[in-house]
Amino acid sequence: MGRIIVEVMPKPEILDPQGKAIVGVLPHQGIMQFGDVRQGKRFELTVDGDVTDEALEAAKKAAETVLSNPIIEDVVGVYAEEQ
Repeated sequence: MGRIIVEVMPKPEILDPQGKAIVGVLPHQGIMQFGDVRQGKRFELTVDGDVTDEALEAAKKAAETVLSNPIIEDVVGVYAEEQ
């Protein structure tokens, strides 16, 4: 069974309140190295058999039309996961 990973992030100009909340909590946990956090989404799509070019193209289409909101999000990755 193959797996395709789709990664979606908010566009840079869109506010990310979840990322702001996370970056605000990190110092309270003793984690001081990070000045900013952006939170995105990861989808795992499974296919029967190996991941083909056709399956990757279908995943890209799904990413652009169903898995993301193109007004406020960018699809930043669509790739086969190594197993």
